[in-house]
Amino acid sequence: MSNDLEIGKGLPVLSSRHAILFPGRRLPFKLKKKQIRSTISQANKTGGVLLFVGERPIDQEQEFYSVGTKAEYVVQKNEVLLTGLSRVHLHEFKKAQGVILANYSEAREDKEGSRESFRHLTKAIRTLGEDILSLIPADTEKFRSQLKVAKTAEELIYLVADHMESSIEEKQALLEEDSLKQRGLSLLERMQKAKEALEMQAQIRERLSIKMNKMQRDALLREHLRAIQEELGEGEQVDQLRNTVEDLPVAEPIKLQLRNELSKLEAMGRQSPEYYMIRNYLELVCQLPWESGESSEIDLETAQAILDQDHYGLSKVKKRILEHLAVMKLNKGHRGTILLFVGPPGVGKTSLGKSIAKALDRPFCRVSLGGVRDDAEIRGHRRTYIGAMPGQIIQSLKKVKKKNPVFLLDEVDKLGRGISGDPASALLEVLDPEQNSAFQDHYLDLPFDLSEILFICTANMLEAIPSPLRDRMEVIECSSYTEEEKKHIAKEYLFPRQLERHGLSSRQFGLRDQVFDVLIRDYTRESGVRELNRKIAALTRFGAKQFVEQHHKRKVSFNSKHLDEVFGPPLYPKEDADASLPVGVATGLAWTPVGGDILFIETKKLAGKGKLILTGQLGEVMKESAQIALSLLKVNLPSVTADIADLDIHIHVPTGAIPKDGPSAGIGLFSALVSLFTHTPIKGKIAFTGEITLRGSVMPVGGIKEKLLAAHRAGIQKVVLCKKNEKDLRDIPPMILGELEIVKVSTIDELLEKVLPFAPTKGPLLPGSAGKGYAALN
Repeated sequence: MSNDLEIGKGLPVLSSRHAILFPGRRLPFKLKKKQIRSTISQANKTGGVLLFVGERPIDQEQEFYSVGTKAEYVVQKNEVLLTGLSRVHLHEFKKAQGVILANYSEAREDKEGSRESFRHLTKAIRTLGEDILSLIPADTEKFRSQLKVAKTAEELIYLVADHMESSIEEKQALLEEDSLKQRGLSLLERMQKAKEALEMQAQIRERLSIKMNKMQRDALLREHLRAIQEELGEGEQVDQLRNTVEDLPVAEPIKLQLRNELSKLEAMGRQSPEYYMIRNYLELVCQLPWESGESSEIDLETAQAILDQDHYGLSKVKKRILEHLAVMKLNKGHRGTILLFVGPPGVGKTSLGKSIAKALDRPFCRVSLGGVRDDAEIRGHRRTYIGAMPGQIIQSLKKVKKKNPVFLLDEVDKLGRGISGDPASALLEVLDPEQNSAFQDHYLDLPFDLSEILFICTANMLEAIPSPLRDRMEVIECSSYTEEEKKHIAKEYLFPRQLERHGLSSRQFGLRDQVFDVLIRDYTRESGVRELNRKIAALTRFGAKQFVEQHHKRKVSFNSKHLDEVFGPPLYPKEDADASLPVGVATGLAWTPVGGDILFIETKKLAGKGKLILTGQLGEVMKESAQIALSLLKVNLPSVTADIADLDIHIHVPTGAIPKDGPSAGIGLFSALVSLFTHTPIKGKIAFTGEITLRGSVMPVGGIKEKLLAAHRAGIQKVVLCKKNEKDLRDIPPMILGELEIVKVSTIDELLEKVLPFAPTKGPLLPGSAGKGYAALN
């Protein structure tokens, strides 16, 4: 509302949120408010005429209705009495000197119709009015006489509308109606509803009056009146639900089932415990997106730009994602493959899902499945149970109100299996494009099409996912970041976001490059960047405090020396691999859910009876690898194991509090035993990873990238692995491969020839030997 209208242009405006003024009707106003007095004062200057308009509800954008009433007034003591003259359209509301002014134009009056039709209309209104007055237990003679005196249809309509108990919105709708005939018909419809309600009240009064005295009857009538009013409100709610159900774009069998539920709802009262269960169910059905979602045109260049903007590196992953988007662009009806991002925490699996949703311009849903043990989380509860709810899939679709979102099922490898069912089995139907077009949620109990949803799953470990579920997904591996990649992410992504989050700018606080190097090397040990982000946040908070304490006078800049002040001594001091290990010790490489690591395999000979002692929380597979390594030693080095029957062999892997398992320590265990029995240490910074078999073969293992990154970090110079793992070296950054010597072996024979400091003997082999006989070099 502007203040640039001068006094004298437009008529003054009076408004009310609680009343509507019809032409020919009167409305009193108290002169208590200053604005009302100012408006009347201004109206005295404009010919004693003003405009009256109703105020819209507070939650609406515009303040006033567009149709009001031009009125004249009479001031009587502390009251002003308005008399409606005609309907007008109001526009250009403006304010001047505390008075609201508006220009107006006369509203069109459509009186099309024969005189006979209007005569029948007025007769129907009078007759129905008489019927209503006869049902009201009060003195209505005054209004009866007014009904008889009204001459025209217009006058009669305004008279009845003014006296009827109806909402401001309903009265305003009558005022805005240009057609006199339609105005009368709308009024007749509302009068009929009022008559039916009064007839119901009369029937109740009649039944109760036989048994109750006057006092009891009055009290009960009041209670019944409230109940009837509630029932009338419920009827409106059921009608709204019925209209919504009829408009749903669903098959006729589904509508028939919903109509049956509506009939049950109408037949029971609000006091019934099932009433709210059925109403909540119907409201859920009406809020679900049954219509197919509109998909934006896929632009691969835009998708590539969004992926590059949100994530550094991961080129192989991005390439696979863009391939899927290209298929979706070419085949509009494609019910694409379910994508599964597998990798350690913090490498960006969840945020990749968000980026895909942004690239497709679709809503994004995320459900965490970690620790879920009840299949009702997926399929919902049956409605026979108290507190029943739909599953997470249906609940999420209700929130986003779209049928084709990008749906992320996070931590799918953390699903549990409890007494309430197997949620992994419940996911089989959800993630099968051939079945999910008619997904049955137990609560919904109707077939719902999930085929338009793009499902994306994330996991840390592929092995933990049940094979039937894994078979429905296409695996995309998200490998660990190198130190160089982490540094770039920290500088270009993490640190600027933390500056913005903490209210700082690069001119107020900065971190030097060496800070990122030390943070990555000495204070975080992870495959992703989640912990690194937390450390940068802690540094930013410390810097914010320093900047505030020095009263914003100069920029705060940190170098690596300040890290000790914030975090204390390094949490992960560099583990340099020893160039000369003791006899019986070898260095192995391990994969963990948070990245790669090195571990030492220690062996000792003790006087005993040929017993193998294993310590360090080794799993069953690792224990079996130790048994195989000892058997291979006896076969391949008979000359140094002749007295093994009188010895106990103790194998220990340090950090005994951490469980360890897997077959990849096989050649490391074998190498440590060879060193022990030949009394020769393994020289050089060498690490081993690979599975061994009883035939003496070396088998490939997983997690090669994480293991090589851990070896490089620890200063390892040579890594021994299976020749079949050569394909995994393509994922290793060239800088890492340039500083590591990779030795590829296929058998134990090659391992002994190429790596271990032993030479073959020329003596005879034992029967069944897997290879040559060896003796230690002196």
